[in-house]
Amino acid sequence: MKYLTEFRNGELARKLSAEIQQTVTRPWKIMEVCGGQTHSIIRNGIDQLLPKELEMVHGPGCPVCVTPLEMIDRALAIASLHNVIFCSFGDMLRVPGSSRDLFRVKGEGGDVRIVYSPLDAVQIARQNPGKEVVFFGVGFETTAPANAMAAHFAKQQGIRNFSVLVSHVLVPPAIAAIMQSPSNQVQAFLAAGHVCSVMGYWQYPELAEKYHVPIVVTGFEPLDLLDGIRRAVRQLEAGQAQVENAYERVVTREGNQAAQKLLAEVFEETDRAWRGMGVIPRSGWRLREAYLDYDAEHKFRVTGIHTQESPLCRSGDVLRGAIKPTQCAAFGKECTPRHPLGATMVSSEGACAAYYNYGRFISAEELTNA
Repeated sequence: MKYLTEFRNGELARKLSAEIQQTVTRPWKIMEVCGGQTHSIIRNGIDQLLPKELEMVHGPGCPVCVTPLEMIDRALAIASLHNVIFCSFGDMLRVPGSSRDLFRVKGEGGDVRIVYSPLDAVQIARQNPGKEVVFFGVGFETTAPANAMAAHFAKQQGIRNFSVLVSHVLVPPAIAAIMQSPSNQVQAFLAAGHVCSVMGYWQYPELAEKYHVPIVVTGFEPLDLLDGIRRAVRQLEAGQAQVENAYERVVTREGNQAAQKLLAEVFEETDRAWRGMGVIPRSGWRLREAYLDYDAEHKFRVTGIHTQESPLCRSGDVLRGAIKPTQCAAFGKECTPRHPLGATMVSSEGACAAYYNYGRFISAEELTNA
């Protein structure tokens, strides 16, 4: 299969691994920003091909994981209203709020539906004029264009019973926040290739220069990731801090300008709260004034939300790269995919889910003795 199998070649992977081994002379910490990259690294055992001096830490790039608890609770409150059809992608349904999740709301009689596109939710609104249809719009620059298109289309068609609960966040401000943290140990980044396919990477040179940190735009296949790591290590060893594009078959510097134009028409930048990272200035999008009628937060003024995080869950530390999932005392015990305490365990891009599903928390000695 073109564009997949050639990037899973074992012989080339071993060559790249050997080159990384030969290049590294001292300890380094590199963060892969995206949860999809985390899953590929753990699933393909890339972490085990790297020299012991090189540590990969997992970043905040999981859209479900970074959605703040208050927004989850707001979604639960809106979904519980009797006249609402609440639509979401499937991975949000099991994310725990303060006391329950969307599956529980559905079990209690709420009309919660899984859709595969926000435009599906617009269609549901057209078919149910007596109901209010709300789509839960979470995620990064990758999912935002489709949500912008849904709001744009609904407005264009005069569909007034559709709205979006917006919780979009942006990658560059999160990188800046990580680098500004007094406890930061990250020395280079693998930027998320799919985000850059939309937004390009013209925003990154300023970050690389300001924080003197190498940033390599990287894909998701094993050779993509090994090449991105190799390029980052080369820069670190040479004392450089530049932006490199290791995903040229998908990403250009300018990105998808048609998508960026639509985003600019529908959304404007705003301060956003990130789960585990707090409020980051100008790190998210909200609907512009012209689209206020399609803003679920404005339409449903839910009040009285009191969030309550699990005292056992350390997903915030995982999202900042401060700890590995296995360093959380609840990992694999009180917290499992069947009974998650935090979104990082239940999301398909969550770092805790990657460690749990692919068994990297089991030592070779334990496997031998099993």
